[in-house]
Amino acid sequence: MTIFNRQRLTNATFKLDVERMRRGWYSDKYFENIGAMLRQLAEEGYRYGGHAPHLNAGDSTRAEVGDMHVEMQWFTRRPGATVVVGLDKAIEMLRHCTGYFEGERFVETWDQLEVEAVHDGALVKYNGDPAQVQPVMRARGRYRDFALLETPTLGILTRASRVATNVYHTLVAARGKPVLFFPARFDLHEVQAADGYAYNIAVQRFNYDFAQTLGPFISTDAQGDWWGGAGGGTVAHAAIACFFGDTAEAMLAFCATRPPRIPRIALVDFNNDSVGDSLATLDTMFARYRELMDTGEETEAKKYVLYGVRLDTSGSVRDVAVPPLGDPALDLGVNPRLVFNVRQALDTAWERRGNLPPAWEARAKEYCRNVKIVVSGGFNPEKIKRFEKLAVPVDIYAVGSSLFDNHDDTVTDFTADVVRVKINGEWQDMAKVGRRPCENSEMERVR
Repeated sequence: MTIFNRQRLTNATFKLDVERMRRGWYSDKYFENIGAMLRQLAEEGYRYGGHAPHLNAGDSTRAEVGDMHVEMQWFTRRPGATVVVGLDKAIEMLRHCTGYFEGERFVETWDQLEVEAVHDGALVKYNGDPAQVQPVMRARGRYRDFALLETPTLGILTRASRVATNVYHTLVAARGKPVLFFPARFDLHEVQAADGYAYNIAVQRFNYDFAQTLGPFISTDAQGDWWGGAGGGTVAHAAIACFFGDTAEAMLAFCATRPPRIPRIALVDFNNDSVGDSLATLDTMFARYRELMDTGEETEAKKYVLYGVRLDTSGSVRDVAVPPLGDPALDLGVNPRLVFNVRQALDTAWERRGNLPPAWEARAKEYCRNVKIVVSGGFNPEKIKRFEKLAVPVDIYAVGSSLFDNHDDTVTDFTADVVRVKINGEWQDMAKVGRRPCENSEMERVR
């Protein structure tokens, strides 16, 4: 599964569309054409009769091109470091779809393929020189048996590694604070399992590199499909609308009806008064909590512990708690001043309850100050770094579309090159100009 447990996932997890993948349904058409050409040349007994510019005279004489064995390496060209994810699925594509058809019968030749690969979660670096890469996977075998698989193997490596690397950089920016994985709504539902797996691997890699113990936080069950995770969340704006904009009443109903294991996080921007709705929700829930505790119903009281408030003010709106300064970066959306104001209001909310018995003062203070602040809406590594530099009292970042970012330094395109061919029983370098066979000491033989 990962570098952390040295296990690999199998097709029992991925459930590949093996039949159509074997027939090239998911492959660029030119790979199908190449495979068909090589098969026909092999059937006709074709032998090479040209003048190979990259080989010594005589090395290529009468070579059986149709059955050519090649060495192919897969690598990324994302600048800097990449958290590699998708190898297990790519390997399963090779395992189940390497081979050829005899009529309608597929003849598997995986056992004749030599494959080496790193594990998911490995870190590779790229300095901009495509002749100095760190391959993440290498295969040696008859090319026409696995030519069709270049497209789908590159696809899963590119997508999963991009998401994982974007998540990793976001975690680094957050300096060890939890990052909720909220991008499900920004792409097709079919990709959620792979994306959630990539997120989880990135969290593990961050913990490994920085000696942290962060847990994964996903929003859909599908995102946890490959690793046993489950989605979580509290309320959406739509739920508050069903309660006529009364956030406190909506949260009271949620607490009464949902199990206490679900953290109670109130979404407090519906009325564009994050301070007011945070305090109203806190007061309502604390009153119910205190009432149940005083009657000895501690288990029921746990349902009314306010875990956090989430600020999600639109980037085109100024919250009423933020006096205008005339600068959109300082006025609009979830900005540092808004977070500071909400934190101060929460921390001092207990002081407003002047009729508290002495036995409840310390408990009320603790209840209020334990409420966490979650921020969402337009957060990316750059914005998070700015918040952290200013010591903004954010406890949790919820991040969405930026985790799919794919431009400039976040482009994580993988490519695959044939770099050697087997001639007369010997492996000869045969990479296109500007490429060459490269090594990665973390690659292991796949059995």
